[in-house]
Amino acid sequence: MLVTRRHALLGLSATIGLGSARMAVADAPTDKRLVVIILRGALDGMAAVVPYGDPAYATLRAPAKQPGSDDPEALLDLGGFYGLHPSLTGIHAMYQANHALLVHAVAGPYRIRSHFEAQDYMESGADDRLTSGWLNRAVAAMGRRQVPEEALAVGTSVPLLLRGKAQVANWAPQGLAPPRDELYAMIAELNHADPVTGPAIAEGMRDRGFSASVMDPTPQEGNRYAFPALARAAGEMLRADNGPRIAALELGGWDTHTAQDRRLAQALRQLDLGVVALQEALGPAWSETAVLAMTEFGRTARLNGTFGTDHGTATVAFVLGGAVAGGKVRADWPGLKDLFEDRDLAPTTDLRAVARGLLAQHLGLDAPALATVFPGSAQVSNMSGLVEPV
Repeated sequence: MLVTRRHALLGLSATIGLGSARMAVADAPTDKRLVVIILRGALDGMAAVVPYGDPAYATLRAPAKQPGSDDPEALLDLGGFYGLHPSLTGIHAMYQANHALLVHAVAGPYRIRSHFEAQDYMESGADDRLTSGWLNRAVAAMGRRQVPEEALAVGTSVPLLLRGKAQVANWAPQGLAPPRDELYAMIAELNHADPVTGPAIAEGMRDRGFSASVMDPTPQEGNRYAFPALARAAGEMLRADNGPRIAALELGGWDTHTAQDRRLAQALRQLDLGVVALQEALGPAWSETAVLAMTEFGRTARLNGTFGTDHGTATVAFVLGGAVAGGKVRADWPGLKDLFEDRDLAPTTDLRAVARGLLAQHLGLDAPALATVFPGSAQVSNMSGLVEPV
């Protein structure tokens, strides 16, 4: 099912979710647009925004020296010390246009390494797990505007980030469909490195007529349910005069315990294509848009024995959009000589400071509203200078 403006949820929320990419939208009484992208699986911020200027970096990541990964000559220039992964060409263009701000050494207030718990805390926006999400509470704090009664939500679930008192609805078609080719591709990818099951599964799939493109783990960019397509659909909805103003998107594939160089390049490419598609679809509304891409935690500073990284702590957050005061990397860089618990990049910025700053500066939420959106965060100062002054 194609998502069109008619499917935009006017006054409610809408979701569409298949595979590792999902989308939800909600309305708000503003002409500003806010998009939150959840990168599920824990993005390695040191591989996405590479601190090659830190003297300890080369030693920590020395085994990863593969063409196109963290070679300073292959990285996209961020003005020295940091370099952007070469898969992020679209985000780099935004950086050059002052539409991308990269916040490094960022983490939530929790210090756990469980994906499920950390994602709940990240989406709840609190020191403990709640049944509502901070973006839903932000929508509720802004109130509602008068919109047409017709509404339709597409999908199977709403992420915790958008669950809560603000009205949410969803719909999914009845009946079951045969497994999609992407499912078989995921099975092949999960077993690719195994010397026994990898070749056996690949041979079995070939015998049953699956093409090499199906067994290739690289996401097919033409897939209308892939992240770039969903991001474009979100942009089309957000651009409409009577469309929603808030969107939450999800993209998986960041749990890179093995062969990180190859796997991360694919995931970053999908993220990059998605934000470029979002920008293109928004058109002039891009100037009124801010995007926050966040992940539950970072990854270890050292590579493991399978050329991957394990669950860590601090990472990077992307703040993108035409309304953003970009063109720089914001970081209270802790250095890599002394690691957190002798394994992770140490966190120096609370992720809630970034989110609070966006809600205050971009959507105009005041201190009492922010206290309800992020309970228990009174000690967290809003990050300043995230958006251009009006």
